[in-house]
Amino acid sequence: MHRLCVHTITTKHWSTEECIQKYSAADVQGITFWRYNLEGRDAAAVGRHARESGLDVVSLCRGGFFPGSTAEARQKAIDDNRRCIEQAHELEAPLIVLVCGAVPGQPLEESRKQITDGIAAVLPDAEAAGVKLGIEPLHPMYADDRSAVNTMRQANDICDALGSPELVGIAADVYHIWWDPELKHQIELTAAQKRLFAFHICDWKTPTADLLNDRGLMGEGCIPIRQISDWVDATGFQGHREVEIFSNLYWSMDQDEWLAKIKESYGKLYV
Repeated sequence: MHRLCVHTITTKHWSTEECIQKYSAADVQGITFWRYNLEGRDAAAVGRHARESGLDVVSLCRGGFFPGSTAEARQKAIDDNRRCIEQAHELEAPLIVLVCGAVPGQPLEESRKQITDGIAAVLPDAEAAGVKLGIEPLHPMYADDRSAVNTMRQANDICDALGSPELVGIAADVYHIWWDPELKHQIELTAAQKRLFAFHICDWKTPTADLLNDRGLMGEGCIPIRQISDWVDATGFQGHREVEIFSNLYWSMDQDEWLAKIKESYGKLYV
């Protein structure tokens, strides 16, 4: 299970403690926590428990959602991201994944400006905490309300606009970017700029029953995952390969069996 990381959202119905215990027992090497895992818990203790169980704490999901139709809404998002940075610092997670947000009916250019401004506002906090911020481009089907950043090029443009700070980069998720004709070039460019912070894997099912919660297990869809993964590795990236799957189907099955299916699929993909 070399470099295998699992996001806790992938086994959503397990508690924080169950995720740590089950992943460790299954020889998973890394864990990415979602913020709901920290509710009512001591983030430092959660991180310590994971590391003592043999897991690398890879990142915290998620920050972002910077755009707002009012100054008050935008400030609320900035305040929430500052809290997210505090949580990541307490957890000792090196990275926060940013789902950047959008406002329905607002021009995408304006949303991207607000995203850039929002990251700029919290960057001093991230620098003080030593936490990286990874912009995750989302598939264009989410451009209306989940993210106005839909390609790696757009994410790189934001990094450039911010002056290329060392702690701002990109989290590349194959579910969102596999279709991009510029993908190989953008992966190489991102890595050359030392901005390739994370790599997420799952698959795109045909037909897709739900545009949010019907992601596929690796190998059951149309994404050329191994090819994209090889492009990423060819840049020198040695980070975890993070399984992040939102699936009503798989959440409804026995989660021990589901984790076993993930391991089997991962093993076939990276023989």
